[in-house]
Amino acid sequence: MRLSRYFLPVLKENPSEAQIVSHRYMLRAGMIKQSAAGIYSWLPLGFKVLKKIETIVHEEQMRAGHIPMLMPTLQSADLWKESGRYDDYGQEMLRISDRHGRDMLYGPTNEELITDIFRSHVGSYKDLPLTLYHIQWKFRDEIRPRFGVMRGREFYMKDGYNFDLTKEDALHAYNRHLVSYLRSYERMGLQAIPMRADGGPIGGDYTHEFLVLAETGESEVFYDSAVTDLTFGDRAIDYDSVEQCQGVLEEFTSKYARTDETHDEALFNEVPEERRRVARGIEVGQIFYFGTKYSEALGANVQGPDGKQSPVHMGSHGIGVSRLLGAIIEASHDDKGIIWPEGVTPFHCGIVNLKQGDAEADAACESLYEALTAAGLEPLYDDRKERAGGKFATMDLIGLPWRITVGPRGLKNGVVELTSRRSGESEELSPEAAVQKIVEIYANHQTGRGF
Repeated sequence: MRLSRYFLPVLKENPSEAQIVSHRYMLRAGMIKQSAAGIYSWLPLGFKVLKKIETIVHEEQMRAGHIPMLMPTLQSADLWKESGRYDDYGQEMLRISDRHGRDMLYGPTNEELITDIFRSHVGSYKDLPLTLYHIQWKFRDEIRPRFGVMRGREFYMKDGYNFDLTKEDALHAYNRHLVSYLRSYERMGLQAIPMRADGGPIGGDYTHEFLVLAETGESEVFYDSAVTDLTFGDRAIDYDSVEQCQGVLEEFTSKYARTDETHDEALFNEVPEERRRVARGIEVGQIFYFGTKYSEALGANVQGPDGKQSPVHMGSHGIGVSRLLGAIIEASHDDKGIIWPEGVTPFHCGIVNLKQGDAEADAACESLYEALTAAGLEPLYDDRKERAGGKFATMDLIGLPWRITVGPRGLKNGVVELTSRRSGESEELSPEAAVQKIVEIYANHQTGRGF
């Protein structure tokens, strides 16, 4: 993409309404624009990152054997009345009526709707196990929406639902989701720690939240610092293996890590004092096992091997796709702007032409642009007739991981400058070598399978 043809309304000054780094940089980098309190339009740059995150989530869910679908944003209130949650959910639920006076709601979650789909089409244990998921906009009427996409009213979310014959099968689904979430977050350049949490209005005795440590986190968290040494890496996992998935769960949840809602001071004091940590965390996902709570209420039964009918065991599992943008920025930025991890960057590399209009510099930039594009990468070429300082400031603000700087002086020596946004280190390379290095960097990040 050529920047002269792109829509990137960057701001030089910090918006007064932005209280935290991610909100400030998302507004300044032209990623979002507020439409109403807690509701945002996603401008091209923000939308590209949103789709990158969504793609990773899709790839890892399907790797785990989960099946994508799509449910509506508006739901009939009848199902929620049937489950007993219509009145219990509270004022966060946006309740509306259609022109015929029928009670409707803008879905904050989809347990009732997915259970209704299941009970309408599945009646035998032979169709189990089954996990369905979708990625869809949701709405919760926060009393004080703030912090941009971190606590908005409208948000983009992956929610999945497993249906299993027994509790043991459902707990394997729980573990399977934990593994797939760990893979997803690490591909995004994040360390998201699973912490024992509270079930809230969704319910369930088994639940973990995934939290990214950040000073602006909404939750106080207590943890053993040894948990931050754990990484999933590129290990191969057989998602059908109960033993392997259980092993990952035990590895990542055996050390103390809890939110303030489930914190146990006595257990925390058993952690060696030098490893006890109290910090803030940003929730970016949660997994639940809640047994037969919804299947009993809504009559989602299957015939077992013995011919008897019994309610299925269920769980729900969510990832805050839009919230993740804010979390990534909170975890990866400096005083100049965003620093995108390679796995989610909107463009793979920036090209800065120091002397637009110079025939040799223009030709070199065009050649770099074509070579990177031919390699399957998306460069952002700053071909504007702006001063070099302004171009560098824009690149730093929007946070592309790599920048190639092209100028007449370097070209006389046959080199361009390749700069790492994260480290700030630069090296002079031939244009061909710079392209090859960028291609190799991103080849190491190509994991998962396409959606």
